[in-house]
Amino acid sequence: MIQGPPPPEHTRRAFGLGGADVEPLGGTGWRCGDVVLEPVHDRAQGVWLSRILAALDVPELRIARPIGATDGRWVVGGWRARRVLTGSPEHRPEETVLAAVRLHRATATFERPAFLDDRQDVFAVAERMAWDEERRELDEAKGGRLFEILAPSRRPVWGADQLVHAELFGTLLFDGDQPPALVGFVPHFRPAEWGAAVAAVDAVAWGGADGTLLRHWSHLPEWSQLLLRAVLFRLAWHALHPRSSAATLDGLRRVAGEVTELL
Repeated sequence: MIQGPPPPEHTRRAFGLGGADVEPLGGTGWRCGDVVLEPVHDRAQGVWLSRILAALDVPELRIARPIGATDGRWVVGGWRARRVLTGSPEHRPEETVLAAVRLHRATATFERPAFLDDRQDVFAVAERMAWDEERRELDEAKGGRLFEILAPSRRPVWGADQLVHAELFGTLLFDGDQPPALVGFVPHFRPAEWGAAVAAVDAVAWGGADGTLLRHWSHLPEWSQLLLRAVLFRLAWHALHPRSSAATLDGLRRVAGEVTELL
């Protein structure tokens, strides 16, 4: 990801950071002392994210608490602020799925964000396709053919929809034996265990885990059907994404085979 320009001085001053040195954090964020400033491309979503991270309380999970501006705003000039948390992304499949389960117990009472209705990005379209709420032609060579083969195995799922984060694998920060750290939240509104299923599918497809991980969590409600929808979600995302590759599709083929055995 290309590092964009640093936050302007007036934004830093608004968050009380006028005199702090600014250094690139990697990705799109910039560090100012013990604070990270991140660009916000959609103000409604940026404000929502800060409010969610301010309200979350999850056992055994560190939360990147947001920082408000001196006038109380969460977003100033297209930027939001949060506390620095130590750690870096690591492939820890079991800990990631466990974090997903714990997180979604804590988000069960949160309301559905209104902006989800307007999302048309690749992730949102792929999610609706996985749940048979939207149909599009998918490139067969990029995952569309496998999507067609697996889709007829869908059966009804009865779990209640709630707020879930479906991009946990590879985004949690780990620092030794400390609890994992949550620094963002990509919202979806699906059964709680679907978020864990996506994390498990990602771990098998791209994180070095095997089918043992999927079977370890088979006690979760409607697990096999939620795994299937997680695979369909990633296959649709892969087929729609302009930068997907043969290497990433190989991982999805592998996890699709593991999931098929559980249906």
